[in-house]
Amino acid sequence: MPDNVHGTLFIVSAPSGAGKTSLVRALIAQMPDLELSISHTTRPMRPGEADGVDYHFVDAATFEAMVERGEFLEHARVFDNFYGTARSSVESRLAEGRDVILEIDWQGAAQVRARMPESRSIFILPPSLEVLEARLRGRGQDPEEVIQRRMRDARNEMAHYDEFDFVVINDIFEEALGQLRCIVQSDRQRLQRVQARHGALIERLLAAPGS
Repeated sequence: MPDNVHGTLFIVSAPSGAGKTSLVRALIAQMPDLELSISHTTRPMRPGEADGVDYHFVDAATFEAMVERGEFLEHARVFDNFYGTARSSVESRLAEGRDVILEIDWQGAAQVRARMPESRSIFILPPSLEVLEARLRGRGQDPEEVIQRRMRDARNEMAHYDEFDFVVINDIFEEALGQLRCIVQSDRQRLQRVQARHGALIERLLAAPGS
């Protein structure tokens, strides 16, 4: 890939239970040239998760040391745990021309947008509060008090939807997935990216006859 091609950072946020993680995983499966940024977190590992795949799981002391060294592009406290995105891994991949997708909460998204205004941000909404609650209960992982707190917090999180560039309503999964794919594909056809990738072709197409 040409040296002057810079990748795009896609930020995806949603309230817990809106289907953000499932959509992002399906999108990456369809678009293998889109890379997932793995965040750091202090929350306990859930059944079926793996360190370095779902998150980099670290203790609070390690996380705080990384904050002090300025290693995070963003970090926030969510549900009594801390989450953060390592700056070096994201910036290096973008500089190499690779597109990166970052799955974070709205607080982290605001920090990233401030530091990287050229990023593209997407907010996922559920089709209703009833569906959102059913999805949270369907996980079978959280006690009742946690579910009720997540529902309360979801209303606050969804109030920030209009801070994002794009909004996708995850009612029918395949339709929402298709909309996400269209957002990524359309960004790749922006003038600057096409010029960077296909500059030689464009020069040949515009060259005067016989030149």
